[in-house]
Amino acid sequence: MRRGSVVQLVLIGALIGGAVTAAALLIPWLPPSASKERGGIDFVFWFTTGICITIFALVSAVIIYSIMHFRAGPDDDSDGLPIHGHTGLEIVWTAVPVVLVTAISVASAAVLHRNDHVPKRHLTVEVMGQQFAWSFKYDDEGGLSTGMLRLPVNEAVLLKITALDVIHSFWVPEFGQKLDALPGSVNNLVITPNKIGRYPVICTELCGLGHALMRTSAIVMSKGGYEAWVRAQRRALNGPKTGAGKAVFANQGCNSCHTLKAAAATAKVGPDLDKLPAEAKRAGKPLEQFVRESIIDPNAYIEPGYHPNVMPEVYKQLPKDQLDGLVQFLVQSSKGS
Repeated sequence: MRRGSVVQLVLIGALIGGAVTAAALLIPWLPPSASKERGGIDFVFWFTTGICITIFALVSAVIIYSIMHFRAGPDDDSDGLPIHGHTGLEIVWTAVPVVLVTAISVASAAVLHRNDHVPKRHLTVEVMGQQFAWSFKYDDEGGLSTGMLRLPVNEAVLLKITALDVIHSFWVPEFGQKLDALPGSVNNLVITPNKIGRYPVICTELCGLGHALMRTSAIVMSKGGYEAWVRAQRRALNGPKTGAGKAVFANQGCNSCHTLKAAAATAKVGPDLDKLPAEAKRAGKPLEQFVRESIIDPNAYIEPGYHPNVMPEVYKQLPKDQLDGLVQFLVQSSKGS
């Protein structure tokens, strides 16, 4: 190949590589990073992307150069020259992909090994998925249970993920890791959040009619803010039952689906909890029994105008004192409406 042809080939490859690189870097393909583990994952992503851009630019440059210089004329019906195999070229285009795939595999294995390491000092949170809600139980905080995940910044957390009914999948895009929640099995995921903020928790496994609504939040707080939140929850849960129940109502995200004046909740997904006495009467049950049954077995009675299998049964997993407090809070609040 003449020197001028080589220069042309290199220029074409550089232009294509530059354009693709610009598209890769200037367009925000990935959400912002908010965990230590995400850094390694991003490295593997960009390492692989860089290899792909290089190969794409090389192949595209050869194709474009060949079209420009070796295309047949409009009236050229002759056969091309016979081509025989080139052993050296075949060895190269077999060996190079092997080396590149091996490099990607080694980098991925190293990052996976590092991300799976559980530090000696860490928090433990049990993550439960059920149609169609998430719940979180803090083993290190006396079994405190919430509907939103709260984590201290720059502290490793071991998430023990499982499910009650069907397969779900736990994912916080900003944390970079995703793991299935399987019934009867516990999968471990280590997260070290390094950026304070509020991030979406998403189920990425099609799990039924309400799959799109199976969302909550992961709130990363300063260490002092997290400790203050834990102390406040303990005080509320150890106080009068109605006060404890109000804390459980907020922690479990009940206000995202129901209306209740005492909790300043105005959502319309589920029945109006200010009307619980009337609903209990229609169900033919005492108010307190009706409220408790509606929490642990939501399909036992379906208020007209609403659909079964929407409210998850995950709340039956609440510790007894928290469940009792929630029942008392709802009973007293609805009576006062």
